[in-house]
Amino acid sequence: MTLTLIGYPQSRAMRVMWMLEELELDYDLVPARPHAPEICAVNPSGKVPALRVDDVVLTDSVAICQFLADREGKLTAPAGTIARATQDGHTQFICDEVDGALWIAAKHSFALPEELRIKGVKDTARFEFIRAMERVETRLGQGPYLAGDAFAVPDVILAHCLSWAKSAKFETGSEIVDAYGKRCRARPAFRRALERAAAY
Repeated sequence: MTLTLIGYPQSRAMRVMWMLEELELDYDLVPARPHAPEICAVNPSGKVPALRVDDVVLTDSVAICQFLADREGKLTAPAGTIARATQDGHTQFICDEVDGALWIAAKHSFALPEELRIKGVKDTARFEFIRAMERVETRLGQGPYLAGDAFAVPDVILAHCLSWAKSAKFETGSEIVDAYGKRCRARPAFRRALERAAAY
């Protein structure tokens, strides 16, 4: 299986890089920014990342991460199990409540044309993010990770969002969540992904 990741590392492509490193899979990296010719050639929306798997192109960072975990049988509960349904619930919550709040803020900070940005939206997004962090605390419970002792796909997504939040100056308001993010970022696979990303 030949893997080529297309996407600038300072984007959701980092999630896929992290997953690839966790699974110890070899991959090539094309550090294309959104709407660059390299990404538009494989994804007409111009959004990153995309993963070329042999001759097939997959899009959306969450779908790619889950595909890789399923294929390798690691960092995921088996499909059709209660554990997997719980895991998928965590993933959907993160996409809706955490990533969603950060992306709304980003759109109204730099992604949208200036005339379409609404100043007050960022305050609303920050409020929603803080509220989501309270729910993350509950979901973490006593475990080091969302699924207890097992680091899995939703942890990659959530920990990436927490790194994004730091760069966006969104405080979590939670020592528990901050400790969780630090624990995830201390994983060797994340450090390897970060080192590779530093070249770009």
